[in-house]
Amino acid sequence: MRIVSLNAWGGRLHEPLMPYLVDVDADVLCLQEVVRTHDAGSEWLVYRDHGVELAQRANLYEELKAALPAYDAFFLPVARGDLFDGDRRFDSEFGLATFVRRTCPVLGQAAGFVHGGFSADGYGPHPRSRNAHCIRLFDYRHGYAVTIAHMHGLRDLDGKGDTPARRHQANALVELIRQVKQDGDRLVVCGDFNILPDSETFEILGSLGLVDLVTSRGYNDTRTSHYGKHPRFADYMLVSPNVEVVRFDPVAEPEVSDHRVLLLDLR
Repeated sequence: MRIVSLNAWGGRLHEPLMPYLVDVDADVLCLQEVVRTHDAGSEWLVYRDHGVELAQRANLYEELKAALPAYDAFFLPVARGDLFDGDRRFDSEFGLATFVRRTCPVLGQAAGFVHGGFSADGYGPHPRSRNAHCIRLFDYRHGYAVTIAHMHGLRDLDGKGDTPARRHQANALVELIRQVKQDGDRLVVCGDFNILPDSETFEILGSLGLVDLVTSRGYNDTRTSHYGKHPRFADYMLVSPNVEVVRFDPVAEPEVSDHRVLLLDLR
């Protein structure tokens, strides 16, 4: 089974992103920062925040659905806020997307907020709300169940250090997983956590027996050349002891976001 996690960066690198997500041939795609705008007349819109302007693919979620017809698709918005085409404003949803190959049936799932709650009238003040999605699948080829969860961790303007909000976020993620996971399941947890490698989040997730593959295997970079800051940690992928890792790679090339793709093959 191949699991891919990526902060899609609103589809800013749309040209390399779309063929990569098709060609990577994942069984499960866990995507953060995905956009859906119901009435956009343009393929591109602009996000504006205190002088910062970022191009966003107006309907990245719908484009992915069309490009991945063999997958069941799930979109979980965290907020509805403004995107712009010139001076024209559009209500746009922003959140998580999960794509599951239909040969891997979904046996159960849960979604919820790990920080804050849904904002229907704007993205809200920082640190903005965040959610997570957890699914339980069956692997027909090998005859076992796999539980997979992904999260987009809160962004704090003061940095990626531990805070009470991040502690709550980690505990909320554990509780969400426990709603879905059953004894004996292989467990994979991934996403853009927006934390440092020494975060107490890993101790909290360790209560589920999880070990992070990024830090435990000596990787020190999960960002691409489109990100110019330090430290360069943001994305993580954790597995339970009964997951046999065939391959794990924080993919450096091609660059399809300011985050690297995290790719896991398990058996």
